[in-house]
Amino acid sequence: MATAEERLAELGLELPQPPGAVGAYEPWARTGNLLVTSGQLPWRDGKTLLFKGSVGRELTIRQGYDACQLATLNAIAQLKDALGDLERVRRIVRLEGSVNVAPGHADSAPNVLNGASETLVGVFGERGRHTRMIYTFPEMLLGTACLIVLWAEVE
Repeated sequence: MATAEERLAELGLELPQPPGAVGAYEPWARTGNLLVTSGQLPWRDGKTLLFKGSVGRELTIRQGYDACQLATLNAIAQLKDALGDLERVRRIVRLEGSVNVAPGHADSAPNVLNGASETLVGVFGERGRHTRMIYTFPEMLLGTACLIVLWAEVE
């Protein structure tokens, strides 16, 4: 059975360095066997915010999908930072995704958030199956396309 790191490589994906907080908060918190990330944005190298704008106006559904995938990779990087080893993730319990959508385009949000869901299952296999919640907004902080939060059961 392939490890999460091996699955990342098979998918042609790389984990970025975990982005630092952009405010007065922690990038992740652990209580018992529950690890929760703060909202993760589609940062490249923790410096450049990619995918700015609203899905259905400045961004296509595919670009929104890619934004969610990148934000999810940043969230997975936070899990690795917290645990040292992704094999200590027992299960992704919940995915919360906030998506910046133009008026009249809220129905595209589930397809956009699949960029996160499919990445989690691709990386963690059965351990990546999760519940999820989608929030849609006509405008988001820093003009970002999405924000991803993960809840994980860990060893």
